[in-house]
Amino acid sequence: MRQARAVVLICIALAACSEGVSRDTPFAPGIKTGAEAVDGMLVGHRLMDAGEYELAIDAYSRAALQQGMTAEVLSSIGTANLKLSRLHTAERLLRQALDKDEHSPEIWNNLGVVLMEKGEIAEAEQVFRRAYAFDNGQSDSIRDNLRLALEKSDNTDYAVENEQDYKLVRRGTSDYLIRKIP
Repeated sequence: MRQARAVVLICIALAACSEGVSRDTPFAPGIKTGAEAVDGMLVGHRLMDAGEYELAIDAYSRAALQQGMTAEVLSSIGTANLKLSRLHTAERLLRQALDKDEHSPEIWNNLGVVLMEKGEIAEAEQVFRRAYAFDNGQSDSIRDNLRLALEKSDNTDYAVENEQDYKLVRRGTSDYLIRKIP
């Protein structure tokens, strides 16, 4: 008799847990209609922080469907491509972002990082100078990137093997810093 009561109580508890879930299908519940979607840019930034760059590109692309291809969207997709070492794609997207917002120091800085990664030191130096000017010298990361570009451009015997002594470090939502590897 006790066992029968225990079985009945377990069945009641299980039935209470499955309230609202359809028993007709073994699949997870579908999309909740009427719910408000989370901003694609916010999702993309969080995915970038988590190192999920491909998924971040997807989130930024979804944001582009709602917001259009704004400078922020283009810059974010370009930055994700930079992290994936797709330098040509990153450069193209960052230049498109600059066409829409040419006064953004973050976009200029990220373009400079791409150019440094590609080995185009002279152009990267000029781009970092612009970023520094638009930022009014407020960002330490832009100043450090400019300093590094100036150091590399002054060093005429700079060898390709030494390029691996630096790594890209993210600071903020779309700001990157080139740091020397210890």
